[in-house]
Amino acid sequence: MHTRTTYLLLLTILLFSCNGSENKKAYIYHQEQGEIFHTGFHIKYAYSRSLQEEIMAELERIDQSLNPFREDAIITKVNRNEPVKLDTFFRNVFDRSQEISRKTGGKFDITVSPLVNAWGFGFANMDRITPAIIDSLKQFVGYEKIAIDTEGNIVKSDPRITLNTSAIAKGYACDVVGDLLERHGIENYMVEIGGEITARGVNDKGECWRIGVEKPIDDNSGMQHELQTILSLCDKALATSGNYRNYYIKDGKKYAHTIDPQSGYPTQTDILGATVIAGDCMTADAFATAFMTMGIEKSKAVAATVPGLDYLFIYEMADGSLGTVQSDGFEQFIAD
Repeated sequence: MHTRTTYLLLLTILLFSCNGSENKKAYIYHQEQGEIFHTGFHIKYAYSRSLQEEIMAELERIDQSLNPFREDAIITKVNRNEPVKLDTFFRNVFDRSQEISRKTGGKFDITVSPLVNAWGFGFANMDRITPAIIDSLKQFVGYEKIAIDTEGNIVKSDPRITLNTSAIAKGYACDVVGDLLERHGIENYMVEIGGEITARGVNDKGECWRIGVEKPIDDNSGMQHELQTILSLCDKALATSGNYRNYYIKDGKKYAHTIDPQSGYPTQTDILGATVIAGDCMTADAFATAFMTMGIEKSKAVAATVPGLDYLFIYEMADGSLGTVQSDGFEQFIAD
């Protein structure tokens, strides 16, 4: 599916300092930050006290469930075919992943990691990959080859099947932390994990949370930054996939560093980067990844079947420059 690089280059969270606001009432806006899933997080919320301990404990539970690089994680034990009791976090992500796999015709697939690992970071192993290697790996890649039975156990058609939920877990973690905050009665918060965002209510200015979107400047040095627009998010989630500054070139055309889970080869679609807005971040995260392997037209068709889902795609135009295409509903999130 991908060598995923969540492109923070595209997103700039515009967090405002706490000045006197009529909307704050007795609450102040607290900020927490740290690391989960080997990426950073930033959380801002209006409450009477800091919830740092509760937030960190919740993130620890998510990490212990879904981090495949953690020896004691549930997903690691699933990958090693060890007996393990699946928790709610794992089951929620697994069930939603399977649903989105079906909806995208298999373009989203949490079993794709053997292919991603074979190609290497940034396709470092491209010259060493052969059709025979791809064919051998595809024997144990495919979302339809794994399920949860009626007794809550993972069932694999091949014991070599492994799972990696990195294309959906950060978005889900945003939602989980948001749920924790809401259980404390918090109405105004923003949770960002690795560039994926869940936003509810308003910021400390009494406005919807504001997210800066950079212009797609064709500059793989990463040195040029200029905002194209500012998004205004109230009660929505946002996720990104791909990196329009980090691509490979084949026959003179740019392609994102993304693996197609069905072909087993680097994808050659016209999308270099995708930003998706949805009601929850798990949904936005997974579809942003899927769209990278589907191309603009197929992505538009699938997006039209998902209520409340909007998108912004970055693509290479005929003259080699970068352009954007967005859903009709995306316009409503552009700040005045």
